[in-house]
Amino acid sequence: MRPATSPPPHASPAFDAELVVDGDGRRWHCRLQGEGPCILLLHGTGSASHSWAGLAPLLAARGFRVVAPDLPGHGRTEALKPGPSSLPAMADALRSLLERLDLAPQAVLGHSAGAALSAWWALEQPASALRQLVWIAGALRPLPGLAGRWGPPLARWMARSPWVPRLAAWHARDDDAVQRLIASTGSRLDEEGVRAYASLWRQPEHVAGTLAMMAGWDLAPLQPRLRQLAVPVLWLHGTSDRTIAPAEAEAVCRELPDARVERLQGLGHLAHEQAPQAVAAIVAEAISAAAARCR
Repeated sequence: MRPATSPPPHASPAFDAELVVDGDGRRWHCRLQGEGPCILLLHGTGSASHSWAGLAPLLAARGFRVVAPDLPGHGRTEALKPGPSSLPAMADALRSLLERLDLAPQAVLGHSAGAALSAWWALEQPASALRQLVWIAGALRPLPGLAGRWGPPLARWMARSPWVPRLAAWHARDDDAVQRLIASTGSRLDEEGVRAYASLWRQPEHVAGTLAMMAGWDLAPLQPRLRQLAVPVLWLHGTSDRTIAPAEAEAVCRELPDARVERLQGLGHLAHEQAPQAVAAIVAEAISAAAARCR
């Protein structure tokens, strides 16, 4: 593990950035902070570790070691090669990273697609130190209707085209377009938050990584396995989320052995970026309670 030679985009002075080479030779961009029990933060499709810049320092101040990687193909982390960025492949890459960092998370926070990744990773680590999963606006089931049927094939076609990422990155130069895309999630971010996403989406490599993840993402095999989760799940969901319907939280959690839903009034899909103080308090309490039950 070695320090980054230059500050990464979207870096917060209180959120240390590092470049890590895992056991497979892949270069990861991670942000680490704090000391204590480890919490792993997994962002969603099209985002990056900057998404946790408000929440992570608050968790670190509460006595946790926080690690937030850019997932493969996102931000400054190298893409998975060869093959698509499938759920099992992404989880295996994550395992390699944590081994290199010598970290055993006691809790994992997964936002949107990061929730599915956290579930698959947890199911593959039956003897881990994991005590709590927290899902924020989790995307755990395939999209219904035409979006679910045609979304992955369309993403695969776009991922194979070299000009699509460049065109999308060029389109993101329009500040109004970025604002509209964020607003479509039901969230409102401050100027710094909007600039962070604009900077990210203006990188063709990041867009290509996002498309590769969408192209390889198949949630169907995860559905029957969710019932095997051996750790408690806390699902936080904004009542104004326009990306994942709040009703999804209740439907999925009914199928889990130990899960509960907590609604976040007035917040959208990016609830942890809108209200990091509130989310940090809920998360810290849940993790502490889970640790106490295991003593």
